[in-house]
Amino acid sequence: MSVLKAFRHDVPSSIVVFLIAIPLSLGIAAASGAPLLSGLIAAVVGGVVVGLLSGAPLQVSGPAAGLTVIVAGTIGDFGLAGTAAIVALAGGVQILLGVARLGRAALALSPAVVHGMLAGIGLVIALSQIHVLLGGDAQSEAWKNLRDLPAQIAGGHGVSTLLGVLTIAVLLFWPRLVKTSLLPAALAAVVVTTALAAAIGADVKRVDLPDRPLDELIFPRWPDAGLGPIAVAVLTIALVASVESLLSAVAVDRMHDGPRADLNRELVAQGVGNTASGLLGGLPITGVIVRSSTNVAAGARTRMSAVLHGLWIAVFVLLCAPLLETIPMATLAAVLVVVGLRLISLAQIRTYIRHRELPTYLITAVAVVATDLLTGVALGLGAAVLTMLWRIVRCDARVVTAGPGEWTVTISGTLAFVGSGRVIRTLALVPPGHQVTVELHLDYLDHGAFQVIDDWRSNYEKAGGTVTVRETNDGWFSRATSGRLGDGKTAPARRFGSWTQWQDRDRQRRDAMGAGIREFERSVAPLVRPHLAGLARDGQQPEQLFITCADSRLVPNLITTSGPGDLFCVRNVGNIVPPSGGADVSVGAAIEFAVSVLGVGTITVCGHSGCGAVRALMKGGFGEDQALGSWLSQSGVDFSDCADEERCVTANVAQQLANLRTYPVVREAEADGRLTLTGLVFDLAEARMYTVCPVRGVREPLPVNAS
Repeated sequence: MSVLKAFRHDVPSSIVVFLIAIPLSLGIAAASGAPLLSGLIAAVVGGVVVGLLSGAPLQVSGPAAGLTVIVAGTIGDFGLAGTAAIVALAGGVQILLGVARLGRAALALSPAVVHGMLAGIGLVIALSQIHVLLGGDAQSEAWKNLRDLPAQIAGGHGVSTLLGVLTIAVLLFWPRLVKTSLLPAALAAVVVTTALAAAIGADVKRVDLPDRPLDELIFPRWPDAGLGPIAVAVLTIALVASVESLLSAVAVDRMHDGPRADLNRELVAQGVGNTASGLLGGLPITGVIVRSSTNVAAGARTRMSAVLHGLWIAVFVLLCAPLLETIPMATLAAVLVVVGLRLISLAQIRTYIRHRELPTYLITAVAVVATDLLTGVALGLGAAVLTMLWRIVRCDARVVTAGPGEWTVTISGTLAFVGSGRVIRTLALVPPGHQVTVELHLDYLDHGAFQVIDDWRSNYEKAGGTVTVRETNDGWFSRATSGRLGDGKTAPARRFGSWTQWQDRDRQRRDAMGAGIREFERSVAPLVRPHLAGLARDGQQPEQLFITCADSRLVPNLITTSGPGDLFCVRNVGNIVPPSGGADVSVGAAIEFAVSVLGVGTITVCGHSGCGAVRALMKGGFGEDQALGSWLSQSGVDFSDCADEERCVTANVAQQLANLRTYPVVREAEADGRLTLTGLVFDLAEARMYTVCPVRGVREPLPVNAS
């Protein structure tokens, strides 16, 4: 893409991000107890400095709501100048982490803990700023704000409260009424309430900026405190800012088809930015998902969008500060209430319910609110570790009768010595003297648990019974019997993908469909039953709509290494998406259901090499009086002059992406940053996936570090 063409996209997107960044930066500074100028300095540095160095070119950095609680506590303990020094030192720590190539290490932290932390911080922000909105003063601790909230609500309210309520109303309803991203809700809310306050001559507290901003910079000074508290504050800001920035960078990667993020470079850039912000008296900087997603949705192509947004903020502060000083503080408080509550994501909560990690999320969030950030994160990490240990030692054991005198014992999951008690109780249910089949579906078996099963088998056979041990995976029990239990750390992975391979093991017994189903119920059902039972109870919550060809050689769950509940699939001849308003509505119904009801975040159109539908289109297809010809005519492509099959397959995928955007529900979700469209081509001969660039209409290798 030429520089001029990219610039044409980057300038408008930078203006959109600039319009969002101004009110958020002011509000975050106010909620942190810092001078409002500190928030604007951080926004400028985050845009210009981090933007120029960033390893995630489309990510936009600046002051973040997720650090508000930490910054407020740091200012209370060390003062403004001391906090500036701590921010600068935290940047140095981030630079060292990036140089040491530890960028991905931050992603090892459980997302449930990170999002629980952000949810707790969001609730703390909302509880404090609701008092400001209602005309009161925020307390220093969340539980005090919660305790005083009923009295604050019941008390008298003035014009500030009305302005705050109006701000919230505009923030909530503006996106539904106005679809253009050039007028973001935060800007609209601030403009409307500020204009109203000016029109009625409201006597309310307003933004206060220095007349000469450059003369009012707060320069860092070494805090008057012990080395221990300073080190804790530095590491807290460095680690939280790093994790939030890297998670944001990974999330932004999923929103566009450009270069993937270099997380180590991004960490260095964030460190340089925080050092610069601290030296100038600014707030800490992180990558901010709200601004970044807006940047991508507004059409940004390069890092110049983030850089330009920082420059616009600097120019605006230097030349238009009196305009900012007309904004009521109640308006900024209302913006922060909404921003804080939006850190509590219902979509994330549903995800953690589905993955059985809700306790970790809730414990972290509640602990952050009830205690402090470090204690809350520590308790969340403890909950995550306990959950992991519980899953590691968990096994499922059941016994059923298989016929007269025949019993089947099924043991699945991870079987360590701590789970032996459950196995012993299950085996004790088998009557003596019968034929027993022990089905083992294990991903781990230690010696203690093996000894329990082996001793029971020996004793049972001595009492006149017979025991046959069968294993789905290659052989924890058989390896233990031959003295080779410690030869490997893991058994072969249990995957749905190798369909033909695992069927070929005993094809003679499964030639008929009924025999295949019985084999599934015997060998596979025990592995998937707990997961399917959870999906049956909780309903489906797929991550994406996967539109692909009906070709029998293409198995979506195989090529995406996914399982039940992950993909909402639509398969048809040629992976075609008929344009909205056409004669066929079945695909459109699936699209609307996936986006509006299921809330998928991605729609993927996946073509494949050797596609018969594409070949038919290249040759002119079938007559439209035939069902197949009528269907193919809805693809919207014309391959009559195309002799290169690979190029035609790719062009077909690109065209179906364009057809997707004819659906209003898709355009709206994509504009709001809730939906990403992706094109893929699977090469059957290579068993390799390629991405499709819809702009150039070419396929490219899937990036190695693509998420």
